[in-house]
Amino acid sequence: MKKVSAWRRSIGDTMSGSRRRLRLMGLILTWTIVLVSLASIFLFGVYIHPPRSSIACSVFSSGGCAVPEQHPSQELSDDQIAARVVLKEILKIPPIQSKNPKIAFMFLASGSLPSEEIWDNFFRGHEGRFSVYVHSSNEKPVHVSPYFEGRDIRSEKVVWGKISMVDAEKRLLANALVDPDNQQFVLLSESCIPLHSFQYVYHYLIYTNVSFIDCILDPGPHGVGRYSECMFPEVKIDDFRKASQWFSLKRQHAVMAISDSFYYRKFSLYCRPNMDGEHCYSDENYLATLFHVNADPAGISNWAVTHVDWSEANWHPKTYMAPDVTHELLKDIAVCVLYLFLLLSLKRAMVTPCSWNGKKRPCFLFARKFQPETLDKLMYIFSNHMTSSTP
Repeated sequence: MKKVSAWRRSIGDTMSGSRRRLRLMGLILTWTIVLVSLASIFLFGVYIHPPRSSIACSVFSSGGCAVPEQHPSQELSDDQIAARVVLKEILKIPPIQSKNPKIAFMFLASGSLPSEEIWDNFFRGHEGRFSVYVHSSNEKPVHVSPYFEGRDIRSEKVVWGKISMVDAEKRLLANALVDPDNQQFVLLSESCIPLHSFQYVYHYLIYTNVSFIDCILDPGPHGVGRYSECMFPEVKIDDFRKASQWFSLKRQHAVMAISDSFYYRKFSLYCRPNMDGEHCYSDENYLATLFHVNADPAGISNWAVTHVDWSEANWHPKTYMAPDVTHELLKDIAVCVLYLFLLLSLKRAMVTPCSWNGKKRPCFLFARKFQPETLDKLMYIFSNHMTSSTP
């Protein structure tokens, strides 16, 4: 009987141990299923909503941020090498020698130009030394000046802050580049006015071999704060620059701007308003970054020749109404020898002297934003005070 009891106890212990092992294996299997399910849900979510950081993109995203899986120290991609070669080679091409160099005045407008009459007076008597191009995005403009008649290019709708603004700029540049005599390409808005005589502007732009465009490193939230890590490694945060939209480009840089598709693609994908709660504006960042990365530093002035007043620290610059317009206002803008740019993100001003061919000269040739109601006062002031001197 004792042997039977011992045998039963042994069998009981064995069965009890087996039951414990089975319960343990069941728990392990259950947790394994749970963990696998959670991992599957996570990866599916990453696939549907790709991550924004470059590290996460390279690990989890099948396409998402379109960031090549490469370390900064690794070789450049084929597309990146090709893009840099093309842009560098463009800079090596000698400028077209023209017996009659011209300035291309490119107007980016929504419709008719309220200041067209002012520009008519500005151009008069200087035929053959300028070209006019008008991109009107919303409605066909009605022209009052013969210099603007027949100068409308094929236009498409432009949305403020979107890549369509850059598309319009490239469209204007492409049309203006058709004329081999065009040597400087000035982008202007419908609210822009000239600050000097045509003779002064012509001499200023034709006899300097630089492009007038901002190329500012702004460390604040409205500068590098706009940068998306999905631009890496083609565009590094240290190379991300900010600029005024309004520029004057020499011919080589104009060719670079319309030739580039590599950097353009990065900005069209990852520099948009309200992208993941951030605001990035391609028209203020694309060209400045492109030229910083690829252009010869000596070929960029690092200031724009169009004056814009940001002193009110708003999202949009100051708008000039009729009571604001005086001879003193235009003189103060036109003859200033310092460049004042308000860094909204830093709440302070950055002042840099403007140098034209090694000499201190006024920074600005044009100014905006002047409302249509200012036309009469501007016409009176220009007819009495416009100068004809050269820089």
